Amino acid sequence: MSPIFMTLAFSVVMLMFTAFPAMKIVEFLATKVKLSQNIQNILTIVITIFLALCVGVFLNYEKL
Repeated sequence: MSPIFMTLAFSVVMLMFTAFPAMKIVEFLATKVKLSQNIQNILTIVITIFLALCVGVFLNYEKL
């Protein structure tokens, strides 16, 4: 199977597990910088996806 599809498959599974760390990162950023609720929500989603993709890449290339 293509490495891109395997990375995305691993990333989709990790979305649930990376949501809590993303919320904590945004919460920390909100204490340092004044962020509106809308920006906090967008940042949480973006950081969650970024973390899931990082873990997916790691898992995909770890098995090679």
